[in-house]
Amino acid sequence: MKYAAFLLSMTLAGAAGAETIHFTTEDYPPYNYREGGELKGVGYEQTVGLMKYVKADHTIEMMPWARALQLAESERTHCVFTTAHIAERDKRFKWVEPLAIDRNVMIANRASGIKPRSIEEARQYTVGTQRNDYTQDLLERNGFPKVDLATDLKLTFKKLMSGRIDLMPISEKYFQDLRAEGNAIEALFILSEQKFAIACNIDFPDALLAEMQAGLDKLIADGTQKAIFEKYKMPTGD
Repeated sequence: MKYAAFLLSMTLAGAAGAETIHFTTEDYPPYNYREGGELKGVGYEQTVGLMKYVKADHTIEMMPWARALQLAESERTHCVFTTAHIAERDKRFKWVEPLAIDRNVMIANRASGIKPRSIEEARQYTVGTQRNDYTQDLLERNGFPKVDLATDLKLTFKKLMSGRIDLMPISEKYFQDLRAEGNAIEALFILSEQKFAIACNIDFPDALLAEMQAGLDKLIADGTQKAIFEKYKMPTGD
């Protein structure tokens, strides 16, 4: 089966007459990513799972993060995952959470010899991240003067490894995965801790939002969320 424009459309029984919920996401393992012709990830599996309890059709489309976020902010029936629920975004969306709790670490290319151990020490360096990612807000909030913005995190990581930037903030789990792949990188300090969620348009129907939250609550209560965390080797909080 071909997935033109990375679009997956899933129709649920019993949803006749209901609005279609349009989910957008990005390639950001282990939360959402494509493996061959299949979408996978911690956020993706929970979103598909909770929608079994919602009386509505839905679509899921993978795209660059800035576009994914913009659609959820501008289109009434759009939601985006896996989205960090940070103060700068709180009033811009309605939230279904938590998909996960994650820490963000500042990393460097080990060969660079750069070793700041705090935000204060790191401000002198050029720090790269993805445009409109929550880490851009974190860097700006913490007064980083030299922020390099790229279209996606893979390009930012290439810049880090080639010496075009000095530092990069990423998910702790993503850092672990990159290091396991043999990349010579080092985590220097924890930049933040945040809740990951589904962010829906501010005018998204409250009844559907409540069904989605109830569906996620069921996944948490019956152990499905924990099983997904274990599948992707993420901390379970035990």
